[in-house]
Amino acid sequence: MNETLKTIEKRHSIRSFTEQPVSEEALKAILEAANQAPSAHNQQAWRFVVVKGEKKAELAALVSSRAGDFPKASSALLRMAARSIKSASVVIAVVNTGELINHGTNLFRLNANQSLDFFRTMEIQSSAAAVQNMLLAATSLGLSTVWLGVLFLIKDEVIEFFGEPEGEFMAVIPVGYAAKESQGPGKRPLEMQVRVLE
Repeated sequence: MNETLKTIEKRHSIRSFTEQPVSEEALKAILEAANQAPSAHNQQAWRFVVVKGEKKAELAALVSSRAGDFPKASSALLRMAARSIKSASVVIAVVNTGELINHGTNLFRLNANQSLDFFRTMEIQSSAAAVQNMLLAATSLGLSTVWLGVLFLIKDEVIEFFGEPEGEFMAVIPVGYAAKESQGPGKRPLEMQVRVLE
């Protein structure tokens, strides 16, 4: 396998990190990789919010404080997310800006509901590609990450915390050095996941 395929195979979620800091050079490389992702109409309708220090501690506290408001399974995942945020060297949030929705609505002249659904989906797809680039870039640099999708349960508060009131929450990614080595979970066999139409 080439190096890219090796990185893809090696990447898996890590939820506990050491105190070793992530260098500014590594952080910039991860953000550059995210920004190189494909995006609909090349709008790059994303914003990357880097959270460190006191703000990172405040974010962990926010997530932890809301965990008790949800049923047991969701509550446990939110508490786990708060611990991951707290232990990571840095957290990168990805927010959709809505720029593609505005651009596409004007360009395609669709009705409001159809346009929102269509271009919102395209923004989500674009940002998801940026997140995957971020995860792979971090892995290639010897760093570990986890995509905290559970924070969507408190998305309005998370968006307000980031100071992005007009955007839409996409992802929160703690980044750091793994506290212990681990293997990712097994994947289903490829033949179970693929259908071929000819």
